Amino acid sequence: QVQLVESGGGLVRAGDSLRLSCAASKRTFSTYAMGWFRQAPGKDREFVAAINWNGAYTYYGDSVKGRFTISRDNAKNTVYLQMNSLKPEDTAVYYCAADSFGTGRVPSTYDYWGQGTQVTVSS
Repeated sequence: QVQLVESGGGLVRAGDSLRLSCAASKRTFSTYAMGWFRQAPGKDREFVAAINWNGAYTYYGDSVKGRFTISRDNAKNTVYLQMNSLKPEDTAVYYCAADSFGTGRVPSTYDYWGQGTQVTVSS
């Protein structure tokens, strides 16, 4: 079992930046690919970014490419999401997730989820 705890969300203005963190409980964190997803009210959960186990490969959703950066520090069991040039349409609950097999874009492929952190971007 892997417990994931997100932090760093908040209320910001359009154009601002935020950095989300996701701390994992398990010492084998480095064996998991990690992903960030988001869900706005009334919408499906959307893929944001993913990173493989050692950080060599990263993937992004089209709506955040060029603005968001995913990274990880395996020594700290933590994955990050740096969000720049935030837009009101980025408003959502952001979730991190762990995948024991690969860096998928589909939520159902992930094994463990955090509780989410709210990001609100005002115009």
